[in-house]
Amino acid sequence: MNGENQMKINQFVLVACAVLGLAGCASSTGGASFERGETRRAMTVEYGTVDAVRFVRIEGTRSLVGPVAGAAVGGLAGSAVGGGTGRSIATVLGAVAGGAAGSAIENRATSMPGVEVTVRLQNGQLISIVQEDEGDNFRPGDWVRVIRDGSTARVAR
Repeated sequence: MNGENQMKINQFVLVACAVLGLAGCASSTGGASFERGETRRAMTVEYGTVDAVRFVRIEGTRSLVGPVAGAAVGGLAGSAVGGGTGRSIATVLGAVAGGAAGSAIENRATSMPGVEVTVRLQNGQLISIVQEDEGDNFRPGDWVRVIRDGSTARVAR
């Protein structure tokens, strides 16, 4: 193996590791998880009873990280094929295919199981909140707290 091919393999491995590492950076959206900006702020707390629970899948992240990293990996892989015009075409096709694959990988790697909890508040209002399933095992009839802050809300025990 010549030095140029070894360098391309090393670049491929580096970019692939970066994609996998960034995929693990997804933030949690469960009832017990708070973003840093939500700390030290007063939030409204209401009590109610769980009316229904449905398991859902929360879509993953759709940023530029996956497609860009995938395009880089695909382009590097394509540039190792053939020579001249064939190499250029393989590089472009590799980058396009890698970008699509990187986007799909990022979305799949950052998606998570969720739960839709429908709560009947004490005032009779019926609300539904989707959040990450953190194993709270909410069941109809459970007494819960609904914690709200502007546009965010969570269900907790």
